[in-house]
This record gives sequence, structure tokens and C-alpha cells, in this order.
Amino acid sequence: MKSMIMKAITVFILSIGLGLSGIVQAGPSIQTWETSNGAKVFFVAASELPMVDIRVVFDAGSAREGDKWGLSSMTNAVLMEGADGFSAEQVSESFEDVGAQIGHGSLRDMAYVSVRTITDPRNFDPALESLTRVLTKPDFPKAAFERQQKRTLIGLEQKKQSPGAIAGEAFYTALYGDHPYGHPASGTAETVNAITRDDLEVFYKEWYTAKNSVVAIVGDLSLEQAKATAEKVVGKLPVGKAAPCIPPVADLTEDKVIKIHHPSTQTTIYVGQPGMKRGDKDYFALYLGNHSLGGSGLVSRLSDEVREKRGLSYSVYSYFAPMGEKGPFMSGMQTRNDQVDEGVKILKETISTYINEGQTEEEFSASVKNITGGFPMRIDNNSKIIEYISMIGFYEQPLDYLDTFIGKIESLTIEQTRDAMKRRLAPTKMVTVIVGGSVEKLKDK
Repeated sequence: MKSMIMKAITVFILSIGLGLSGIVQAGPSIQTWETSNGAKVFFVAASELPMVDIRVVFDAGSAREGDKWGLSSMTNAVLMEGADGFSAEQVSESFEDVGAQIGHGSLRDMAYVSVRTITDPRNFDPALESLTRVLTKPDFPKAAFERQQKRTLIGLEQKKQSPGAIAGEAFYTALYGDHPYGHPASGTAETVNAITRDDLEVFYKEWYTAKNSVVAIVGDLSLEQAKATAEKVVGKLPVGKAAPCIPPVADLTEDKVIKIHHPSTQTTIYVGQPGMKRGDKDYFALYLGNHSLGGSGLVSRLSDEVREKRGLSYSVYSYFAPMGEKGPFMSGMQTRNDQVDEGVKILKETISTYINEGQTEEEFSASVKNITGGFPMRIDNNSKIIEYISMIGFYEQPLDYLDTFIGKIESLTIEQTRDAMKRRLAPTKMVTVIVGGSVEKLKDK
């Protein structure tokens, strides 16, 4: 009974931490160092609640898997399925028994494992031990590998029923071609079936190393405790070496239209091009410029033209997704099959007009006010802060990134945002992907 009460209290503390911790810290102070084996550590002290978030990020995303598409995500998933002789069930219970919350994932640039726990040694020490075990002594059990392979194949089949998933993969393939960002991150049935358990071990040994990792820690620890924590978690990883740079992304040289028939009542439309990378000199100007195009939700140029004036879609948006190299600029919407022609036309015309003419003074002022006024809410708890410092560490951004964000937005002029959008986006050289039920009737644009 006592342990059940303790677990309930732990879960409650971790849950309220999502909304309360860190709120008094407008600009968190980031401290950084390296572990004895070369892992980079980024730490923010947050003493509002007795809890800690730890995220270990590796340059081990799908861009590193070569022609073994799906290998990164499978490796990351099977890490949790058995370690140091512990079964998958025992690994899971080792976190659950102390109320710790474990997370993991694989993206195009990175793969990560994370844990959230309270700082009471009865919870913190076992949670740290379990995290260390998963990261440094994975067993990659044969049965676990086969289960994950089946799950992945089932997931791939399910994606075939989703116009959005089909459109997303087609968009990335058209945008990036043979570049490491271009293939499906989850793989295909053919590539996943060809992956072996040995492939996972080889991938893990090559990329899950100290010098290829970043450790982010946010929570109620002293600097010395944070240093000991980082050393405990990754100190036994092999030193290894940092991953080589991802090749540059080429700009599109022409307009592309891709139409895929799918038996759906709604058609998914994506329009975009390679955008910008992390640390891009135009980052803040493009971020501000896109805000009033389609980055601010219902109050945007795209929403006004597509939703309010014509009722073509409930939701329409645009965004930049910066990565290690140029991530996509992407706009998107869903519309009824009988409205596809008009939807594509208005979406592309609105983007083109906005790029060529730029923001109005009213749009510019509203965007600056909205971004700067809402920014404190983007760093008001530990979960949000650790996302940011993981990004800062992984992409080698300035440590004062959060402190200077508002100032950099406020220092921009409307001429600078107009210039950046016009220089960096080419409305006549974009990919348009259309997936839906009446796509075969769509006229070429």
C-alpha cells in the first residue's frame, strides 16, 4: 500500500510539472561541459519542483541509415526491449515501479531516449540506473527484434490508408530525391523485411557513442549533481566520434506536381520547397515572415483566403522546419475532392502574392506582437525547456538563443522580412503533392 501511494504521488508531481515548473524563469541559464568520454552536456537548474528531465540525443536519425531504410527507428525502439539481461517487461517495470516516465524516438537528424523522474533518491537512483542500462547495455533480443519488425510492417500498411501519410512521404521524396532526407524514415516493406538483428547492433555501435551525443538535463539538481548524473548515464558509452556533416540540400530547379489517387472523401494538398537549416542567417526574418502567411493559425493570410473567404478548408497552414541541412518550407490543407482545383489554385496564388508583395504593415506589427507576447509560454515548463536546450546543443546554437530570441524578432524591419521571404522562397519552383479521391480529374497546374 505504501509503495502504491508513493507511486501515485510521484505521478502527480510529474504531471503537474508539465504545467508549473520553470514558470518563474523567463530566460533559463544554460550551463555546459563535457563528460569524461566526450559527450556534450547542457544543464538548466529548475528548483520549482523536485523533479528532473533527462534527454540523451544521438546523431543517429534516418539520415544515417544508408539504404537500410527504417533501421534508425527500429534500433531506437528495440533499445527499450531488453538490456543487460533484463527482458522488455522488466525494463518497463523498472521505470514504472518508481513512477518514472520514459520516452524515445527517431527523426531524420536524431534519435533520443529520455526520462522524467522525481529527485527523491528512492525514485531517482533506480530510474537513472534503468536509463543507463538501456543506453549502454542493450541486448537487442531476437524475439524483440522480430516483434518490432512486425510492428513496423503493420504501421507501414496502416499508412497506406492515410492520405496525409502518403502525401508526406511523397513530398519529402520529391523535395530531397537521393539526399539522405529523401527516403521514408520508417522504411518500406522491402527495406524493413531485409533488416536483420545484426544490422541493429552495427547501427547502435556506430552511432550511439559519447562524441556523437548530447545530454540535456533540466530540473532540481545542483551543478555537481548534474555532472554526476550525466557521467552516470553516458560515461560508459564508447568514445566513438562525431557523425560527418549531412550533405547540402540542392534547391529545386523547376515546379513539380505529383498526383496520387486515394479513395478518400478529402484530398490532402502539400506545397513547398527546401527552406532553411538551423543557424541560418535568415532564420528570424523567415520565421517572422511566415508567421502572417500561415504560421499563426486562424489569423493568417492563408486562413483568410482559403478558409474565411472561400470555405475551402477548415485548417490551412505554412511553416519552416529547419534541420541540420535545409529542412522543408511546407504549406498544407485538406479540402473536399470536388474543390481540389480551386484549393490548389488559391493556395499557390496566395503564397506567390505574399512572397512577391510581402507582409502589410498591419500583418508585420501583429506578428511581432504575437510572437514576442507568446514567447514566455514557450519556455514555461521543464518539458518545453528541455526541447529547446536539446536543440541548442544538438545543432550547436548560441547558449543565449532563448535570451535573445525576442530581441532579434523586435529588431527586424518589415523590409528585412520581405527581402528574406522573396530571396529564399521561389513560388515558381515548388513541389505540389495532391493525394485524394478525385485527383485523376485534376488539371495540371
